[in-house]
Amino acid sequence: MEYKIRSYPQFSACGLNCGLCPRYYTDGASRCPGCAAEGFGAVHPPCGELSCCQRNGFEYCFECSEYPCKKYDGADLNDSFITHKNQFSDMEKAKQIGMEAYKAELDEKIELLEKLLESYNDGRRKGFYCLAVNLLELSDIKAVMGQLGGAVDSAMPIKEKAKTVANLFQAMADKRNISLVLRKN
Repeated sequence: MEYKIRSYPQFSACGLNCGLCPRYYTDGASRCPGCAAEGFGAVHPPCGELSCCQRNGFEYCFECSEYPCKKYDGADLNDSFITHKNQFSDMEKAKQIGMEAYKAELDEKIELLEKLLESYNDGRRKGFYCLAVNLLELSDIKAVMGQLGGAVDSAMPIKEKAKTVANLFQAMADKRNISLVLRKN
Protein backbone atom coordinates (compact mmCIF):
# COMPACT_ATOMS: atom_id res chain seq x y z
CA MET A 1 0.00 0.00 0.00
CA GLU A 2 1.07 3.55 -0.70
CA TYR A 3 1.12 5.64 2.44
CA LYS A 4 1.05 9.41 2.68
CA ILE A 5 4.46 10.53 3.95
CA ARG A 6 4.17 11.58 7.59
CA SER A 7 5.87 14.71 8.92
CA TYR A 8 7.19 13.00 12.07
CA PRO A 9 7.92 9.32 11.35
CA GLN A 10 9.90 8.91 14.60
CA PHE A 11 6.60 8.37 16.47
CA SER A 12 4.27 5.93 14.76
CA ALA A 13 0.57 6.33 14.17
CA CYS A 14 0.03 3.44 16.62
CA GLY A 15 2.29 4.80 19.38
CA LEU A 16 5.65 3.11 18.85
CA ASN A 17 8.79 5.22 19.20
CA CYS A 18 10.29 4.43 15.79
CA GLY A 19 13.20 6.78 16.44
CA LEU A 20 14.27 4.43 19.25
CA CYS A 21 14.06 1.21 17.24
CA PRO A 22 17.19 -0.77 16.29
CA ARG A 23 15.98 -1.02 12.69
CA TYR A 24 15.93 2.78 12.49
CA TYR A 25 19.71 2.65 13.08
CA THR A 26 20.48 -0.29 10.80
CA ASP A 27 22.52 0.21 7.67
CA GLY A 28 21.41 -1.58 4.54
CA ALA A 29 18.23 -2.88 3.00
CA SER A 30 16.46 -3.74 6.28
CA ARG A 31 16.73 -0.18 7.65
CA CYS A 32 13.30 1.20 8.56
CA PRO A 33 12.95 4.95 8.04
CA GLY A 34 10.14 5.27 10.60
CA CYS A 35 6.37 5.21 10.32
CA ALA A 36 5.29 6.19 6.79
CA ALA A 37 8.56 7.92 6.00
CA GLU A 38 9.89 7.75 2.47
CA GLY A 39 10.74 4.10 1.71
CA PHE A 40 8.60 2.72 4.55
CA GLY A 41 6.50 0.48 2.29
CA ALA A 42 9.57 -1.21 0.85
CA VAL A 43 10.77 -2.54 4.23
CA HIS A 44 7.59 -2.81 6.27
CA PRO A 45 4.57 -5.07 5.78
CA PRO A 46 1.18 -3.41 5.38
CA CYS A 47 0.05 -1.78 8.61
CA GLY A 48 -3.64 -1.85 9.56
CA GLU A 49 -3.36 0.92 12.14
CA LEU A 50 -1.52 3.27 9.76
CA SER A 51 -3.91 2.48 6.90
CA CYS A 52 -6.91 3.16 9.12
CA CYS A 53 -5.44 6.44 10.40
CA GLN A 54 -4.66 7.72 6.94
CA ARG A 55 -7.98 6.59 5.51
CA ASN A 56 -9.80 8.48 8.29
CA GLY A 57 -7.61 11.60 8.24
CA PHE A 58 -5.75 11.08 11.51
CA GLU A 59 -2.04 11.41 12.17
CA TYR A 60 -2.23 9.26 15.32
CA CYS A 61 -4.69 6.59 16.44
CA PHE A 62 -5.42 8.40 19.70
CA GLU A 63 -7.17 11.13 17.68
CA CYS A 64 -9.93 8.66 16.80
CA SER A 65 -12.96 8.35 19.07
CA GLU A 66 -12.76 4.53 18.76
CA TYR A 67 -9.17 4.33 20.07
CA PRO A 68 -8.15 1.82 21.27
CA CYS A 69 -10.06 -0.35 18.83
CA LYS A 70 -9.91 -4.10 18.22
CA LYS A 71 -6.72 -3.62 16.16
CA TYR A 72 -4.97 -3.13 19.50
CA ASP A 73 -6.12 -6.35 21.15
CA GLY A 74 -2.95 -7.83 22.64
CA ALA A 75 -0.73 -5.19 21.02
CA ASP A 76 1.28 -4.55 24.17
CA LEU A 77 1.83 -8.20 25.12
CA ASN A 78 4.73 -9.00 22.76
CA ASP A 79 7.52 -7.05 21.12
CA SER A 80 8.96 -6.98 17.63
CA PHE A 81 12.23 -5.18 16.89
CA ILE A 82 10.97 -2.44 19.17
CA THR A 83 9.23 -2.72 22.50
CA HIS A 84 5.46 -2.37 22.55
CA LYS A 85 5.42 -2.25 26.36
CA ASN A 86 4.83 1.52 26.62
CA GLN A 87 2.79 1.86 23.43
CA PHE A 88 -0.45 2.81 25.20
CA SER A 89 1.17 4.96 27.90
CA ASP A 90 3.23 6.81 25.27
CA MET A 91 0.08 7.51 23.23
CA GLU A 92 -1.65 8.74 26.38
CA LYS A 93 1.32 10.93 27.25
CA ALA A 94 1.38 12.41 23.73
CA LYS A 95 -2.35 13.08 23.98
CA GLN A 96 -2.05 14.69 27.44
CA ILE A 97 1.02 16.90 26.95
CA GLY A 98 0.48 17.53 23.24
CA MET A 99 2.45 16.32 20.25
CA GLU A 100 4.92 19.21 20.22
CA ALA A 101 5.97 18.51 23.82
CA TYR A 102 6.07 14.76 23.17
CA LYS A 103 8.17 15.28 20.02
CA ALA A 104 10.61 17.46 21.98
CA GLU A 105 11.01 14.74 24.62
CA LEU A 106 11.37 11.98 22.03
CA ASP A 107 13.87 14.06 20.05
CA GLU A 108 15.95 14.44 23.21
CA LYS A 109 15.82 10.69 23.81
CA ILE A 110 16.84 10.09 20.17
CA GLU A 111 19.79 12.45 20.57
CA LEU A 112 20.95 10.65 23.73
CA LEU A 113 20.54 7.26 22.04
CA GLU A 114 22.63 8.44 19.09
CA LYS A 115 25.39 9.51 21.50
CA LEU A 116 25.29 6.07 23.13
CA LEU A 117 25.47 4.31 19.77
CA GLU A 118 28.29 6.53 18.56
CA SER A 119 30.47 6.30 21.66
CA TYR A 120 29.58 3.10 23.53
CA ASN A 121 28.35 0.48 21.06
CA ASP A 122 30.65 -2.50 20.89
CA GLY A 123 28.61 -3.99 18.05
CA ARG A 124 26.34 -5.90 20.43
CA ARG A 125 24.56 -3.19 22.43
CA LYS A 126 22.36 -1.37 19.92
CA GLY A 127 19.20 -3.28 20.81
CA PHE A 128 19.88 -2.94 24.53
CA TYR A 129 20.47 0.82 24.31
CA CYS A 130 17.35 1.27 22.17
CA LEU A 131 15.28 -0.66 24.69
CA ALA A 132 16.72 1.16 27.71
CA VAL A 133 16.18 4.62 26.22
CA ASN A 134 12.67 3.64 25.11
CA LEU A 135 11.54 2.29 28.49
CA LEU A 136 13.29 4.60 30.94
CA GLU A 137 12.10 8.12 31.67
CA LEU A 138 14.13 10.95 30.18
CA SER A 139 15.28 12.06 33.65
CA ASP A 140 16.63 8.55 34.34
CA ILE A 141 18.47 8.45 31.01
CA LYS A 142 20.01 11.84 31.74
CA ALA A 143 21.05 10.63 35.19
CA VAL A 144 22.84 7.63 33.68
CA MET A 145 24.45 9.80 31.01
CA GLY A 146 25.68 12.08 33.81
CA GLN A 147 27.38 9.11 35.48
CA LEU A 148 29.35 8.18 32.37
CA GLY A 149 32.13 10.72 32.90
CA GLY A 150 33.07 9.20 36.24
CA ALA A 151 32.53 5.58 35.23
CA VAL A 152 33.96 5.38 31.71
CA ASP A 153 37.58 6.22 30.99
CA SER A 154 38.36 7.20 27.40
CA ALA A 155 41.34 4.80 27.46
CA MET A 156 39.07 1.80 28.17
CA PRO A 157 38.57 -0.69 25.34
CA ILE A 158 35.16 -0.29 23.68
CA LYS A 159 33.90 -3.63 25.03
CA GLU A 160 34.68 -2.50 28.58
CA LYS A 161 33.05 0.90 27.98
CA ALA A 162 29.93 -0.78 26.58
CA LYS A 163 29.73 -3.20 29.50
CA THR A 164 30.07 -0.37 32.01
CA VAL A 165 27.38 1.72 30.30
CA ALA A 166 25.06 -1.29 30.03
CA ASN A 167 25.56 -2.00 33.74
CA LEU A 168 24.62 1.60 34.60
CA PHE A 169 21.45 1.37 32.53
CA GLN A 170 20.61 -2.03 34.00
CA ALA A 171 21.05 -0.65 37.53
CA MET A 172 18.68 2.22 36.75
CA ALA A 173 16.15 -0.18 35.20
CA ASP A 174 16.39 -2.46 38.25
CA LYS A 175 15.81 0.54 40.50
CA ARG A 176 12.64 1.32 38.53
CA ASN A 177 11.60 -2.35 38.29
CA ILE A 178 11.82 -2.27 34.49
CA SER A 179 12.86 -5.34 32.49
CA LEU A 180 15.28 -4.52 29.68
CA VAL A 181 14.43 -7.61 27.63
CA LEU A 182 12.20 -7.79 24.56
CA ARG A 183 9.14 -9.98 25.11
CA LYS A 184 8.81 -12.58 22.34
CA ASN A 185 5.85 -14.92 21.75
